[in-house]
Amino acid sequence: MSELQKGDIVTAIYKTGKYIAEYVEERPNGMLVRILAVQKHPMQGDLHHPKDAEVGFFHERRALSYREGAMIPKQMVKKFSGEVPDYNQSLKDALEKMKAELTNETGAWGEMSLRNLEALEKEYFAQ
Repeated sequence: MSELQKGDIVTAIYKTGKYIAEYVEERPNGMLVRILAVQKHPMQGDLHHPKDAEVGFFHERRALSYREGAMIPKQMVKKFSGEVPDYNQSLKDALEKMKAELTNETGAWGEMSLRNLEALEKEYFAQ
């Protein structure tokens, strides 16, 4: 993916979240990016058992922070074209979208995920 130049804007999928980020550099273990906005909030729970509440530990998964650096596998980084939204607004929009999707989920996983997201939302926007 040598066509990327430092400062290019990309989308990056990290675990189950999707972000708009600034490309920093390629390294042997992936692409280093700096987060600018959230497109999809990470799913809650165990990554290895998606949508399963009956796991040893139900993980609370935070979105990556504004300007946080992340090492992303090369195949998960794509060039982005378009406006980069404000980080806080994009985070709020991604949370609202995921919460709306979870209202259609029945069962323990949906309930636990919704509780996690509501707690995260309070942390994200507590000022």
